[in-house]
Amino acid sequence: MKRVHQILAALLATLAASLALAQATLPPTEGEVRKVDREAGKVTLKHGEIKNLDMPGMTMVFQVKDTALLEKVKAGDQVSFTADKVNGAYTVMSIEPRQ
Repeated sequence: MKRVHQILAALLATLAASLALAQATLPPTEGEVRKVDREAGKVTLKHGEIKNLDMPGMTMVFQVKDTALLEKVKAGDQVSFTADKVNGAYTVMSIEPRQ
């Protein structure tokens, strides 16, 4: 049983590293925050093309990977963000206000 736990732990560590690498390679997209909904964990962004999602520029609502990301931004902010499709939902993986 101990060996099974070690194998599972190794697999989880590998998966976490793969996810972190995938996230690090997502192309940044420029956008403007239109609305922040902290309770729902969503943000509305007017954005340019999101290349990794083959998505043209538009305004749409995204879920966020972590609601703490929403503390960084407010409506009207110009931002740089990354997005991916997670469990079928378009999700902001990172977001930072632009200077």
